[in-house]
Amino acid sequence: MSQLNPVDAERLALAEAWIAQDPDPETRAELSAIVETARSGDPAASADLADRFDTRLAFGTAGLRGEIAAGPNRMNRVLVSQAAAGLAAYLLEHAEPGTTPSVVVGYDGRKNSAVFARDSAAIMAGAGVRAVLLPQMLPTPVLAFAVRHLDTSAGVMVTASHNPPNDNGYKVYLGGADHGSQIVAPADAEIAAHILRVAESTTVPELPRGEFETAPESVIDEYVRQTALVADAPSAQPRVVYTAMHGVGWETTARVLAVAGFDAPAVVDDQISPDPAFPTVAFPNPEEPGAMDLSFARAREADAELVIANDPDADRLAVAIPDAASTEGYRRLTGNEVGLLLGWRAARRAAAAAPGEGGPNGTLACSIVSSPGLEAVAKAYGLDFQATLTGFKWISRAPGLVFGFEEALGYLVNPETVRDKDGISAALAFLSLAADLKAAGKTVADHLDEFIERFGCHASAQISLRVTDLSRIGEIMARLRAEPPAAVDGIRVERIEDLVDGFGALPPSDVLRIVLEGGGRVMVRPSGTEPKLKVYIDAVGTEGSVAERRAAATDAVARIEAGMRELIAG
Repeated sequence: MSQLNPVDAERLALAEAWIAQDPDPETRAELSAIVETARSGDPAASADLADRFDTRLAFGTAGLRGEIAAGPNRMNRVLVSQAAAGLAAYLLEHAEPGTTPSVVVGYDGRKNSAVFARDSAAIMAGAGVRAVLLPQMLPTPVLAFAVRHLDTSAGVMVTASHNPPNDNGYKVYLGGADHGSQIVAPADAEIAAHILRVAESTTVPELPRGEFETAPESVIDEYVRQTALVADAPSAQPRVVYTAMHGVGWETTARVLAVAGFDAPAVVDDQISPDPAFPTVAFPNPEEPGAMDLSFARAREADAELVIANDPDADRLAVAIPDAASTEGYRRLTGNEVGLLLGWRAARRAAAAAPGEGGPNGTLACSIVSSPGLEAVAKAYGLDFQATLTGFKWISRAPGLVFGFEEALGYLVNPETVRDKDGISAALAFLSLAADLKAAGKTVADHLDEFIERFGCHASAQISLRVTDLSRIGEIMARLRAEPPAAVDGIRVERIEDLVDGFGALPPSDVLRIVLEGGGRVMVRPSGTEPKLKVYIDAVGTEGSVAERRAAATDAVARIEAGMRELIAG
């Protein structure tokens, strides 16, 4: 056996201490095997331990998210237990004197979601927090709803949304003055500090566990009832195909559609039930190439006029429509296209609710990387508009919000019920729009043309650079700041706005906004949940016919995309 250096020896000691407190036999066995191999001097095993133990999975405004495996830089029962104890300490610290804080915990169908949720509820109850567990695996929007419906101090949703199959995560919501929105600074840092104190001072077996409550089924019933109010009684019945992408969306979605008066859609049988292995998709995200292939096949069989897809925890919505030019026969609308149509619908409804003098009140909001076309809609209807940092933790806090979206397939259509993106209520809203169009003899494609005719063609594209070395993202951002481009593919840069220290009303964020001559725009930022650099490109065409506007905008986007690919390649 080779002599271990002090650093490797310390990691082995940390790993053995981790094994001693880990209640999960699977991750205990996994880590024990790595420790044994590393002790023999195997460099790959030592590197694996370094990756797992030299840092912790960071708790931030997105909560926790990562691969299920042993160690503090992975998702597992030890890390989740520490997170639950830390969150409990935060809630107790912020509770009004003489009151008992409360939390509602939900979970989806991913691997370990149920056990992570039960651990959380028991540990938080043991710490003195009233803990309520949702009665079954459910979509994330139901948890977000439950925080407000049950008037709890906080909510926890165990989900990794649309991440790869072996990932899981931990999202935190706050009640009270936060109205059930996801956490923002400084709450994230305060919770993270409590979690770290727990990890440094207490082992998992030492954390007391208490009795938690189980929420009544009436919580789900009330979510269904209130969500169904998003739509009026349908004036026509579009032919629809639905997929849950192996997630938990179908049962709740089916109930909402039935209560709202819509016929049951045809479903993608192979993807309709929760399955943590996600066997038919390599990456359970409707945005990924190939993820909706089975949906398109089912749509061709059903001669569908609309395809609706939820991601695995049903907080996102993807929509596809017939397209004769596509080899699949269908085209998935971009998140911006869906967001602009739903925003237009929300503006019209706001105007109808406040006719006459004064006009409608309220705010349309989207993230700074989403289409600026929403601002054009807001101006046309006399509504306020707000661009926020990326994430519904910010969008949901826009004052007077009536609708919000971000281009990553997230839509908030019923802010009085759920203060987070909700793929179920958004699906109902879009289906209601499609029904009204069908009753008028129109299609969604026709309506997209109507949008262009009234507001211009707002085209968009995205570059997503996935990296294995996270330092590369920092290097690209630093280079763009140090050597700002004067032009992008010959299109002059009018100005560059660096949001790193905040900009206007926006809090600090690692984002560069490049404003181009002719109305084009580029946003560059690191992803908050994946090892990616993301580049968002927008251009607008406002002159000539619908076809001419579309051509002008799409041509400009193509030029800008080509230029940005050169710039980030260095």
